[in-house]
Amino acid sequence: MKSVRSLSRRLFGSLALSTTLGLTTALGLIGASAAQDTIKIGLIVPMTGPSASTGRQQEAAAKLFIQQNGTTVAGKKIELIVKDDTGAPDTTKRLAQELIVNDKASVLLGFGLTPLALAVAPLSTQAKVPQIVTAAATAMITEQSPFIFRTSFTLPQASVPMAEWGLKNGIKKVVTLVSDYGPGLDAEKWFSDTITKGGGTVVENLRVPLRNPDFAPFLQRVKDASPDAVFVFVPSGFGATFMKQFSERGLDKSGIKLIATGDVTDDDLLQEIGDVSLGVVNTHHYSASHNSPENKAFVEAFKKANNGMRPNFMAVGAYDGMALVYKALEKTKGNADGETLVAAMKGMSWTSVRGPVSIDPETRDIIQNIYVRKVEKVNGELYNQEFATIEAVKDPFKAAKK
Repeated sequence: MKSVRSLSRRLFGSLALSTTLGLTTALGLIGASAAQDTIKIGLIVPMTGPSASTGRQQEAAAKLFIQQNGTTVAGKKIELIVKDDTGAPDTTKRLAQELIVNDKASVLLGFGLTPLALAVAPLSTQAKVPQIVTAAATAMITEQSPFIFRTSFTLPQASVPMAEWGLKNGIKKVVTLVSDYGPGLDAEKWFSDTITKGGGTVVENLRVPLRNPDFAPFLQRVKDASPDAVFVFVPSGFGATFMKQFSERGLDKSGIKLIATGDVTDDDLLQEIGDVSLGVVNTHHYSASHNSPENKAFVEAFKKANNGMRPNFMAVGAYDGMALVYKALEKTKGNADGETLVAAMKGMSWTSVRGPVSIDPETRDIIQNIYVRKVEKVNGELYNQEFATIEAVKDPFKAAKK
């Protein structure tokens, strides 16, 4: 099995193309932005295409944060500029260049998939503009630029606890099934390594194409292998298709347990997925049913502002991305210089709607609780009900390198 790190480097290499829009000139323009009265934040997310739910959730959350916390910070007016990259890396890169050069954006947020975040990394470095990844979850992303932070999660953060729970609950023989790109390879590696070290066996690693996936033939291979469980990762927005084919293939009645990262049982899609998801155990950092006063208030406000739409983990990534920007600006007294903001963001901590979070000052990744959950019906609606907590989880990928 090729190493995730090797594949990630190749992916990054193919995307980190030299910029051609004269960012040398742009640096002078950015330098002046710190003194401007209006601080512009560019939110680049897929609003159309298969990952459109990610963009919808993130835009709604960012706007709700501004509505709740005001349009000024430290005397500076905040302007949010939302761009649809359709999930295409070339488009993401072009939009980032336009935001940096033309709009003089001080911060970039969003990046719904790993290739989209990687496409912008060289620009963030050259222009010294903080890039806050509020969605994409491949562990190595923050290593690609000293200006990248993350308020979402990493797949190793979610996958290791899932494997540990499986080992404690009689799961020894496993098949993994993941989408074939950075986060999926992370999920496969870290789940498989943890299960194997704990005495279990991974009988097959299945990788499904990210574009236009057909899960049916892979699910048949799962059925034929007759494992104790199948561990699954698919990106947010793909869970409904996966679960539909899981049921059509009869795996929901096969006795094979379905365990997953929380992307599969996305809060935004659970009602659409339906009862086939009941009983699925998964690990993640946020559930709409998380029991805290902060989250109850957030869910109520989010639904009220968005025609009853339930927030998911993508919404929380953007909400906390905005929180990180606001808190950094408060600390710098409104100075939006990129290097100054980066210094302010490192080590920042606060109480999120997901629980306590902080930014690792060394890796610029988020440190957060990971919850073990089970899909259950509550008052007629499906929710990921938390029943165990692993506190203050750092990204295992970077922790292992120390």
